[in-house]
Amino acid sequence: MNKKTVTIIGFGRFGKTLYELLKNDFDVTIYQRTKTTTKFHTTTDLEKAYESETIFYAVPINTFEEVISQHKKYFRNDHVLLDVLSVKVYPEKIFKKYLKDTQIQAILTHPMFGPDSSKESFNNLPLVIDKFLAKDETYHFWKNFFEDKSLHVIKLTPDEHDKLAANSQGVTHFIGRLLDEFKMKKTLIDTEGAKKLLDVKEQTCNDTWELFTNLQQYNPYTKDMRIHFGDAYDKLYDKLIPKQKNEDHLTIGIQGGKGSFNEEAIHYYINRNGITDYKINYLHTTKNVLQSVHEGDSDYGIFAIQNSIGGIVMESVVAMAKYNFSIIEEFAIKISHALMIRNDATLKDITTIMSHPQVFAQCNNTLQQKYPNLIQTSGEGELIDHALVAKELSEGKLPKNIATMGSKILAEIYDLKIIEDNLQDLQENYTSFLYVGR
Repeated sequence: MNKKTVTIIGFGRFGKTLYELLKNDFDVTIYQRTKTTTKFHTTTDLEKAYESETIFYAVPINTFEEVISQHKKYFRNDHVLLDVLSVKVYPEKIFKKYLKDTQIQAILTHPMFGPDSSKESFNNLPLVIDKFLAKDETYHFWKNFFEDKSLHVIKLTPDEHDKLAANSQGVTHFIGRLLDEFKMKKTLIDTEGAKKLLDVKEQTCNDTWELFTNLQQYNPYTKDMRIHFGDAYDKLYDKLIPKQKNEDHLTIGIQGGKGSFNEEAIHYYINRNGITDYKINYLHTTKNVLQSVHEGDSDYGIFAIQNSIGGIVMESVVAMAKYNFSIIEEFAIKISHALMIRNDATLKDITTIMSHPQVFAQCNNTLQQKYPNLIQTSGEGELIDHALVAKELSEGKLPKNIATMGSKILAEIYDLKIIEDNLQDLQENYTSFLYVGR
């Protein structure tokens, strides 16, 4: 009796595994787009490939529709088509689209194993199957065949499969890639748990990046899985951080240094709220504040978010995009800007004003009128904080041709000379601050 004929479309890692499963029971043809020297019965002719009764598709998920669309002209009504994709709602949709108004049968399958797990035996490895567009006789033939190969056959609808797969295969591959990104490596003291994690990393990363992204993008439930996974990580991370770093006092990180408007803002806040036991972390940038709150080095943080003249504080907007935090309160204080220089300098020595971009935005018109020849610049990194500029000016770390602008309190703290105060374009100048926590 002649063996049934089967063609495998796609001969990557799993295509080879599928061949091992089928080779002893069927006449198997491998379709390859380019001719290669191989011991297998291969063809580059699609017409010959579709002479088989049954066609298995072992192609990347993201190429499946293109393959079906291009191969459709070779379909016959007596064909049986089976996919082995790792998602099921998607191939169901594609088959329905291209097999409409035909008598072609189709069965959806997902062998829940790969080349690494089937090296020695197929015994008891899971395979999901859905009858889909198959006749009873055809469906039972293939179901019985898989069971005769000692596979553990599981009947699921495409939607049921994808829901379960997102939280099993999907999360496993996600964790494996996460461990790879984390660069987890073997150590001399690995526990059995650590070894199993390394096995997960190795097994999942043996598959292509294409398979990983396809698993995550073509399963309608993996997005929710990743969001839930992220939420679970955040909750666990936060549980490891004490509610208050120091039992004796609150630790509050602020965007500026000593004498900054941020320091003025935090004193306004703690006085208004009756906070008596506290310590201020002078962190100079919004990024540093949010990172400090995130890592538990500060219990709370404060930074400027918007000014009535200068608008949005872009430094804060950029930093806010990178961190999760809760807004406890927004409030505003009135501020004014003074031009200050080193005590050993004169205005004639000054060529440059170094301060925060917001200072220049709030004093733009006044500076253009009164000091048009002075270059306006902002320091890099933490030196964006004009309070830090004032400190480094007083310590001689910046040349005396540089002036700074900010609260006149800086002149008192750092022994600077005030050239002029109240340089903001409008006297009613308010900056809004956010007081935030984890």
